[in-house]
Amino acid sequence: MDKWVYFAGLYDSKFEAYCAVMWVEADERIRGTQAPNEVQVYQTRRGKFGVRFRQDAHAM
Repeated sequence: MDKWVYFAGLYDSKFEAYCAVMWVEADERIRGTQAPNEVQVYQTRRGKFGVRFRQDAHAM
């Protein structure tokens, strides 16, 4: 199982975190690298939202 990579920063709202997801996915397409296989928005115990992603190790 591949490990999660946590995108820097935590956000106050789920909307802000989803905007970061779109940024991560767009950045991968712009640079021409392979987009992450899975991107998730998660919530911390303190109520903040973050973004994490993982890529298939065989695809790198």
